[in-house]
Amino acid sequence: MQEIQEQQIYGIRAVIEAVNAGKTIDRVFLQKGLQGTLYKELLTTLQGAQIATQYVPIEKLNRMSKKNHQGVIATLSPVEYQDFEELVIGVTESGKVPLFLVLDHLQDVRNFGAIVRTAECTGVSGIIIPKRGSVSVTADAVKTSAGAVFRVPICKVDNLIDAVYYLQGSGIRVVAATEKTNNLLYSEDFTTPLAIVMGAEDVGISGGVLKVVDSRVKLPMAGEIGSLNVSVACAVFLYEAVRQRE
Repeated sequence: MQEIQEQQIYGIRAVIEAVNAGKTIDRVFLQKGLQGTLYKELLTTLQGAQIATQYVPIEKLNRMSKKNHQGVIATLSPVEYQDFEELVIGVTESGKVPLFLVLDHLQDVRNFGAIVRTAECTGVSGIIIPKRGSVSVTADAVKTSAGAVFRVPICKVDNLIDAVYYLQGSGIRVVAATEKTNNLLYSEDFTTPLAIVMGAEDVGISGGVLKVVDSRVKLPMAGEIGSLNVSVACAVFLYEAVRQRE
C-alpha cells in the first residue's frame, strides 16, 4: 500500500481559508496565549464549523513543523467523514441487518486502525466516534488498518449519548462491551439490528453512555490480567456477531 503522509496547513489565514473552502480538517492545534483580531476570527470560524481544537505549547508546534506556523497548525483527514444520520438511514433502508460500532473516546491510533481493519472484514455498516477527545483518521491509522479506513464509513458526532438515542430510535439495539455486568457475550442476540459500544483503553465506556444502552455484556476471563486490548476485544465481539448471523 502506498505510504500516506499526514497533511498539514500552517498559519491563521490559511486555516481560515481552508475551513471556508470546506476542507476536511481533523483537528487544529493552537498555541497557548495567542491574541489578536485575526485569531478571534479563526476561533469563530472553527467554532462555527465544529472543528476540534487543542491548545498546546509553542514547542509542540515547532516539533510538528519547522515552517512559519504563526501558532496555528491544522491537520487534514485523509478520508471524508460520513454524515451520521444519513448513514444510519441509508443502512436501515438497504435491506441488510445493520451492524454499527461506537468507539467511546479511544486514544490509541494503532488500536483504532486495527479495529477498522477488523470492522471491514466483518461487514460493519459504519463506525461512530466523537468529534472531541477521541482518536481520528491519521496516516498511522490508514497504515495500521491496511487501507480499511477507505472502505468502512466513519462518522464523527458531537455527542455519543445523542448518537445512541438516534440509533435506538432507528430500531437498532445498542450493546455495551463492559466488565460492569454479569452477562456474558454469548448470551446476547447479535442477529438483530445492532450497535456495539467499545470503551477507551484506560477507563472503558463512560458512565453516561452506559446508562442509556440497551444491554451490557462482557467476555469470560480466565486469566489474572482481567482485560484484553480493546482492538482484540472488539474483534471477538464482531466475530461473535458474524458467527450468529451465519
